[in-house]
Amino acid sequence: MKINGKQIRTVALKNGILELIDQNKLPFAVEVLYLSTVDEIVCAIKTMQVRGAPAIGATGAFGLAVAMMQSREESWKEDIRKAYQKLLDSRPTAVDLRNCLDEVMDGISDISDYKQAISATIKAAERIADNNAEACRRIGIYGASLIKSGMNVLTHCNAGALATVDYGTALAPIRIAYAHGTEFSVFVDETRPRLQGARLTVFELSQEGIPYKLITDNAAGYYMQKGMISLVITGADRIALNGDTANKIGTYSKAVLAKENGIPFYIAAPATTFDLNTATGSGIHIEERDREEVIMMNQTYITIPEAEVLNPAFDVTPEKYISGYITEFGIFNRDNIHVLHKIIRESTK
Repeated sequence: MKINGKQIRTVALKNGILELIDQNKLPFAVEVLYLSTVDEIVCAIKTMQVRGAPAIGATGAFGLAVAMMQSREESWKEDIRKAYQKLLDSRPTAVDLRNCLDEVMDGISDISDYKQAISATIKAAERIADNNAEACRRIGIYGASLIKSGMNVLTHCNAGALATVDYGTALAPIRIAYAHGTEFSVFVDETRPRLQGARLTVFELSQEGIPYKLITDNAAGYYMQKGMISLVITGADRIALNGDTANKIGTYSKAVLAKENGIPFYIAAPATTFDLNTATGSGIHIEERDREEVIMMNQTYITIPEAEVLNPAFDVTPEKYISGYITEFGIFNRDNIHVLHKIIRESTK
């Protein structure tokens, strides 16, 4: 990801300290958090200083590495189990967090030596981060084939490098296509209530000079009806076995509108976002967030303070509305998604 002309990753571990871009300060300030404890890392996840399923997963993995380095030699196994549970409970919907935490824990399950466990934990977390960046790069290569000159591509929320370790999911094809000289524009949903599209996606695109238009969430259907949207690509927080997909609230309505208007609707996500243990979207837990996100903006009330509020963070798009899934292994659809499942199972053995 390019910020102020420099290449940078969303999350990295340096000298035992976890470095994160504080996404709550963007786009008006680029500030790096330096986190040295598991509790600080859990707080960063809960308060969405880091967000996006792959970025949360990598952060959780590095959180275990931090916990391992700070554990006591005589009780490190118990200390790491407690850290695992704290990190797992920080946000419930995105499956990448559990997958990445489990990968680290599996890597040290047969280790009894304390120093070896520290080394193995750090290496596992770094491998997870590197693998995510490479997976997103490959998502970009496969997805770029869908983007043609003259298109307008609609995105929802932020599924860019800020939501991953690097490149992004939905924005990876956009980055690669633009780098290859394809001339197109991006329509960016603002994404209420936290405005990840307006704050983060616009920031990423503007940093790299990619043409875009910011629109209100409610305007997407208007532009689809006018024939001004050619393609929709979003990210995902969890994809069930049948292809039902949980993503930022508002994704479902965009998928329905795209179907009605004959517009291809794609999900871009790495293998770590696929939950092969959950049969359908009905089994995905949807996080309910604080009411203040809805009734306030920039610490100012936009309605009466006592307003009754519902604030689900995600919704589930049924697989029938999804044209395909852009992954690091290629593009799949409902007819051959079983092939992808086989690849994922074999790659995680």
